[in-house]
Amino acid sequence: MKILVVGSGGREHALCWAISASPLCGTLWCAPGNAGIRDVASCVDIKADDVDGLVAFATANAVDLVVVGPEQPLVLGLVDRLTAAGIKAFGPSQAAAALEGSKGFMKDICAKYGVPTAAYRRFTDAGAAKAYATEQGAPIVVKADGLAAGKGVVIAMTLEEAHAAIDDAMLHGRFGSAGAEVVVEEFMDGEEASFFALCDGTHALPLVGAQDHKRVFDNDQGPNTGGMGAYSPAPVLTPTLQDRVMREIVEPTVKGMAAEGKPFTGVLFAGLMIVASPEGPKPRLIEFNARFGDPECQVLMRRLKSDIVPLLLATCDGQLDHVDVRWYDDPALCVVMAAQGYPGDYVMNTAIGGLEEAGKVDGVTVFHAGTKADGDRVLANGGRVLGVTAMGKTVAEAQALAYQAVDRIRWPEGFCRRDIGWRALEREKAEREKA
Repeated sequence: MKILVVGSGGREHALCWAISASPLCGTLWCAPGNAGIRDVASCVDIKADDVDGLVAFATANAVDLVVVGPEQPLVLGLVDRLTAAGIKAFGPSQAAAALEGSKGFMKDICAKYGVPTAAYRRFTDAGAAKAYATEQGAPIVVKADGLAAGKGVVIAMTLEEAHAAIDDAMLHGRFGSAGAEVVVEEFMDGEEASFFALCDGTHALPLVGAQDHKRVFDNDQGPNTGGMGAYSPAPVLTPTLQDRVMREIVEPTVKGMAAEGKPFTGVLFAGLMIVASPEGPKPRLIEFNARFGDPECQVLMRRLKSDIVPLLLATCDGQLDHVDVRWYDDPALCVVMAAQGYPGDYVMNTAIGGLEEAGKVDGVTVFHAGTKADGDRVLANGGRVLGVTAMGKTVAEAQALAYQAVDRIRWPEGFCRRDIGWRALEREKAEREKA
């Protein structure tokens, strides 16, 4: 098969890495790719949001399957255009991608089909939004409705912060048209987790859970980021809770989207808050994403035992009820290395050394995100730059291997958190003490 992966981040490197191992994959391209992806795929200089260019390339090269990594081309309708051209594509239609592209749409779907989530209201008027926030009290959450590169959510601990967030989005244009409408919603207190399921429009096949680390610094300090690390499985997502996530969140959404005439195909990423209740922990939905998470995809691909290509094809063909998926039991953990200054301003085009030595650590794969090739050199070309990913018998072992590899990388202009996996490590320690 001829396969094209769209995107240039760590998620896409992990997808290319997994796809390239499939005996079904004959030719693999990635557009635009990065310095690491070139080791497993041919990189094509077409931006991920260049819908016309991607469709033209896929048509001219008789591509059999296009796998869309990031959200922007999904929301722009890339899958619709490819389908119209007779090319199979993994990912939701433009209408279904609104689950991520519009937080208001997503909340309305949840309300209509009984998916447990935070109470909310939608606003196109800043004054009305601020009045509602005042009525509800802090802490409260303000979200730009549209895509805002992961920066459109403010957890306001005071009403002043809530009002400022509403003004930033709606009056000061911080997020452009994405902030013309906002969702103001209840603050949920608990432990966050991520859960993924493949969906073919009718059926949903559960994958596994993971846990991300959003804050930029150790001990969950500093501003939110796209994610500074992840691990899978997430111990907080017990088998019982995963069954509830499928039954109460994923399946009602798949049925609801089909009933709306917008069947969802691709991977549905549920961002969850596990909250305490008198009956025990229960899952509530924070938000949906219409694609794999980054860096969660890196740990999922490391743990995936099954060939990924038949899973992607079954998703496209409406055949998920005829396939199963197998995983390695061992946990995987990813440490993101970012450019100094991230998530604020950072310096580009700094040289990274030691990548080959890092990749020689047992159980380690170094996935590239914001990198570019400059002859034989690898340069940092973004905020989040590398995803050093390891598998081990325990989370503690996977963490130790990942940081051993990190310490072999020579990049003075980079940094990482040193506590990725801390929640799982605490649980492992508590279980040892019980024994």
